[in-house]
Amino acid sequence: MTSGFDPIAEPYDRWYDTPDGRAIFDAEWASLRSLGEPFEGQWLEVGVGTGRFASRLGVAEGVDPSPAMLKIAAGRGIRTHEGTAEALPFPDRSFDGVLLALALCFVADAALALAESHRVLRPQGRLLLGVVPADNPWGEAYLEKASKGHPVYSLAQFRPAAEIVELARRAGFTLLDAASTLFWKPGEVPQTEPRVETGIVSEAGFLALLFEKSAVKPSISGSETSSAKARSPVQLGKDRNERKPSNGNDSEGDP
Repeated sequence: MTSGFDPIAEPYDRWYDTPDGRAIFDAEWASLRSLGEPFEGQWLEVGVGTGRFASRLGVAEGVDPSPAMLKIAAGRGIRTHEGTAEALPFPDRSFDGVLLALALCFVADAALALAESHRVLRPQGRLLLGVVPADNPWGEAYLEKASKGHPVYSLAQFRPAAEIVELARRAGFTLLDAASTLFWKPGEVPQTEPRVETGIVSEAGFLALLFEKSAVKPSISGSETSSAKARSPVQLGKDRNERKPSNGNDSEGDP
C-alpha cells in the first residue's frame, strides 16, 4: 500500500461527514454487514485507514502504511500497526478474519497482499473484501477522476469483479457469499435508505465479497486474469434478492 495518503488524511476522513460521503459509507457498511454476522473471533482490517469501517463493524485491530491515517484510527479506539498489506507484521494463523474495505485497489501487489491475508488467517478463516469494480458507472467515474490527477483515485487500480474473485481464488480462498450496493449513479441524489442486494450485481457500484480460507497453497504468479472459477459472479447475482440492512449501533466516528 502507499503512504501517499499522509498529506490528505484529514480531508479524506472529513469527506465521510459530507452528505454524499455519509450516504455512500452507510450503503457500503450495510452491504458488508449484510453478509450474516462474520465478525466473530479476532479480526484485522488491512488498510484500516482512518478506522471508519473498523470502528463501525467492530474490528478491533488494523494495519496501514500511513502514520497520519493510523493516528486518526487510534482516536477511534482501533489498535493500530504500521505496515503494508504485502508484508503483514503478524505471525502465521494470527486471526479469525481479515477485512479489506476499499483497500485492495490501493495495494502495490494485490496477489501478494491476498497471499499475506491467507497466511495470517487461521484454518477456515474469513476474508471480507469491499471493492468498487471497474466495470460499472462508479468505477468508470473514479477512473476518469484518476486520469485527471485526483489525489485519492489516482493512487488506485480498479479491477472487474470477475478478476477480483479470481485473484482471491488463486490466493487460496473460496467465495462464500456476496452483496451489492450503490445503485444510484455518481452525481445523482443518494438513496435515503441503503439498498443492498444478494450476489454480484453488475450495475452496483460497491461489492461485499465473503471468502473462506482453503487448504490450497496460495499461487501469486500469473494472477492478473479475469476468469473466476470458484463460484461464478453471474450465478451469485442471479437471485438479486434484496437484503434489508441490519440496524447496527452507531459508534464513535460514524459519518
